[in-house]
Amino acid sequence: MVSKSKLNLLKIIENIINLDPKMRFAAIIDPKGNIREAIMKSGKSNLNSQKQEENFCKQVAQRRAMRKEFDNPLGKVRYVHVEREKVSQMVIYTKRNIVYFTMEPEMPIEKKIQIITKIKKITADI
Repeated sequence: MVSKSKLNLLKIIENIINLDPKMRFAAIIDPKGNIREAIMKSGKSNLNSQKQEENFCKQVAQRRAMRKEFDNPLGKVRYVHVEREKVSQMVIYTKRNIVYFTMEPEMPIEKKIQIITKIKKITADI
C-alpha cells in the first residue's frame, strides 16, 4: 500500500512536470539527498544514468548544507539555476525538502522565473 504522503508527493511532482512542455525531470529530495519522488517527462530521455542522478541528488543536499553558512550574512537562497549546454537545472529549497527539476535550455529567463514562482507555491508546505 502506498502512503498518503507518497501519493501527495507524486501529485506535486506531476503538477511540476506539467507546468510547461519544456520541463524534463522533477524530483523531491530529502535533506540527506535521497530521492523521495521523481518523474522524467514522457517522451524525454534521461541525460544521466540512474546512478548519476542519485549521486547528483546527494550532492544537491550537501550543497544546501554548505550554503546555510551564508544565510545570515547574505540571506537565504531563493533558488539555484545552472545553465548547461543540454539542460537547465534548477533547485528550490523548501522547509523540509529540496525540489530539483530540469528543463530545456532554450527557454527565456523570464519564463523560467515564472515557473520557479509557481513551483515555490506548489511546494510551499513540503
